[in-house]
Amino acid sequence: MNHFDRDLQILLHDVARMQRTRFDRWARTYGLTRAQGVILARLHRQPGLSQIEMAAICEVEPITVGRLVDRLEARGLIERRPDPTDRRIRRLHLMPASEPLIARIEAYRNDQSEYLLSGVTAAQRETVVNVLLQMKNKLTMEATGEELVVGGE
Repeated sequence: MNHFDRDLQILLHDVARMQRTRFDRWARTYGLTRAQGVILARLHRQPGLSQIEMAAICEVEPITVGRLVDRLEARGLIERRPDPTDRRIRRLHLMPASEPLIARIEAYRNDQSEYLLSGVTAAQRETVVNVLLQMKNKLTMEATGEELVVGGE
C-alpha cells in the first residue's frame, strides 16, 4: 500500500471530492446544481443570509451567488427581501415551494451518512467528528484570529 493511501490530508480531499461528485449526480435528477443545493441547505439552517454572506460561505464571488439566486428565485424556491436596517442589503429566504427539495436534500444527507458510516461505531463517529472539528477550529482561528464557536457549519 502506497503511503499516500493513508495520508490524512489526501484522504480528506478525496472523500470530499467523491461526495461532491456523487451529490452532483443526485442533484441533477432534481434540476439542481450542487451550488444551488448548498444555497438551499444553508438557507434552511441559516435563513436571512445576504448574498455576500452566502458568497463567503460558498467561497465564490458575490456575482456568482447572484446568478445562482436568480435561477432559484425564478423557480420560486427562494426570495430576496430587504434588510430591515440597511436597505442596500437583500436577505435570502426560502419559499414554501422549496420545502419538498429541502426534505429530499435532508433525506439524501441522512442516507449518505448511513451508507458511508455503516459499520462504524458511535464512538468512532464521535472521534472522527471531534478530530475534524479540532482541525476546522485551528484553521478558522488561523484565518480569523477567533476560535470557532459553533461547529459543524
